[in-house]
Order: sequence, then C-alpha cells, then structure tokens
Amino acid sequence: MAAVLAAYYVCARIGLRQELVRGQVTPFWPPTGIALVALMLWGLRMWPAIALGAFLVNVALGPWIVPVLLIAAGNTIGPVCACLLLRRVGFRTELDRLQDALALVFLGALGGMVISATIGAGVLVAFGALSSGAFWPTWSVWWTGDAMGVLVIAPLLLVARHARWPRGVPVLRWAEAVALLGGTAAVTVVATRTSVNLLFLVVPFLIWAAFRFQLAGAAPCVLISSAIAIYAGTVGSGPFAGHDLLSKMVILQIFNGTVSLTALLLSAIVAERNNTFREIEQVCERLREALSRLAPDERFDLPYGPPEQWPPPRPDGRDQRGQRRR
Repeated sequence: MAAVLAAYYVCARIGLRQELVRGQVTPFWPPTGIALVALMLWGLRMWPAIALGAFLVNVALGPWIVPVLLIAAGNTIGPVCACLLLRRVGFRTELDRLQDALALVFLGALGGMVISATIGAGVLVAFGALSSGAFWPTWSVWWTGDAMGVLVIAPLLLVARHARWPRGVPVLRWAEAVALLGGTAAVTVVATRTSVNLLFLVVPFLIWAAFRFQLAGAAPCVLISSAIAIYAGTVGSGPFAGHDLLSKMVILQIFNGTVSLTALLLSAIVAERNNTFREIEQVCERLREALSRLAPDERFDLPYGPPEQWPPPRPDGRDQRGQRRR
C-alpha cells in the first residue's frame, strides 16, 4: 500500500505539469492507471492507499478541505467502479483475449472514468471554484486525463509484470524494436508540429508493433504517441492550434482512443491466435502419443504450427509420408 501511495503521488505530480484548468485538471492523469492495476492485482483493499494519495495531491491545490475530500473520493470511486465492472465481465490481466481489450477500453477507461470526472468537475462548480459555463470544458479535460491514464498506463504496467530480459535474441530483432520505437516517436512529433492533420500516420507503427511484438511492443508505442500528442494539445500546436479547450480535448480523446484501441485490439487478436496455435499443437501431441500407444509399430508425425507452415502435398496428391490427403 505504501508503494501504491508513493507511485500515485509521484505520477500525479508528473501529470500536473500539463495542467489546463485551475492548476489541477490535466489531459493526462497517470494515477488512474496505477490505481486500477493495483485494485485488479491486489483487490479492493488497496482503496485507502488510492484515497490517501488523491487527498495528498489535491490538498495543496484547494480550493479548501471539503472540496478536496470530495474530489479525492471521486478519484477513488472511479477506479473502484471500473475494477468492479471489469471483474463482472471476467477480465483477465494478461490481456490475451479480444474481450479483455474491449473491456479495458470501454468499461475501464471510457466508462469508469466518467464517475471521477463528473464528481471532480461538479465539485469545482458547486463550490464556486469554476463558473457553471466552465463545467463541460473542465469535465472533458478531466475525463480525457483519467481515461488516458487507464489506456496508456494500465496496459504498460500489466505487461511489465511478466517482462523478463530476453536471452538469445538476434541483433536484428533488437534493431527492429529500436526502429519501431524511434519511428513512432518521429512520426508523432512530425504529425503534431504541422498544421496538416497527419496523426493517422502513427497507426501503421502500432499495427507493426502489435503483430511483431504484441502488447510488449504496442504498449510503449501507445505511451510514446499519446505523451507527444498530449503535450501538443496542451501547448496548442499542429492540429490542435486555433481550437478552444473543449475542441482540443475532443481531438485528443479521439486520437488517443484510436491509438489505444488499435494497439490493444490487434495485440489481443494476435495473442489469441498464438494461444490457439499452441493449444492445437498440444492436442496434436496428445493425439500422437495416443496413436503411438495404440499402434506402437507405426510412426505418426503430425504437423506443427499454423497451417501455412505445414509441408505441401506432393504432385500426386499425397503428403510427405506418401499418404493421400483428403
């Protein structure tokens, strides 16, 4: 709990460097991702650490103690409700199924964070810290920040749990990973520095990361592209120039949502396909062992891997063992 509290506070201070409203509302709020992962891994008993971290962050920002307590409560209730929703649908932290990626995006991020954004913006308006006309712009920034904390930070932390230093990896594989990360950063910087809307150029790099490295490659690419886009939205450069606060948040949320959804869904689909192939190989191995016991004098060599890697039939229609294929 102490580690979660410390991580929450430190990441909150980093997120506040991009504040847009009253020095406390930011389009990127990493603590929500930390809070949701902590609740999913260690249970709802982690809520006091999250609540205390939210209180310590907001107590220095005001406006006074009662609104701070309400905002801290909203920052706690949002991740708790998101965790309960994910549990309800059978979410698995491995993120190796398509339904897990969809649940994290729509229930954990976009749906669950509506609660904290509504409570936070409503409290600021109710206690006179903001005018009533500023509710929706503030709500949009708050919701964007909390949702991006889940979409960007949560997958990164979940994949980092199983990260191990790879051994025996070819040099070309390392070069490909470096090129992928560098290319993602370079394309995002260019897209956010020009007035022409080129943000879609990031998508091919996310597809590359998902197919070649699954979530371990897609999650860092999402973090890089989202962080650069959030900074551009904060300073109003590139495609964010000339828009009011609400319009900037709409553009930013659409971009970050598209980036996260593309990376998570493709990674889950590829992981699900790989798991299916492994299960098929295991079934083939068990079948071979069963056949070997039934006919010990025969040799059964069943193909492994996906069908496109199986040996082709001979011109006479027979397989490599001379048996006719159906």
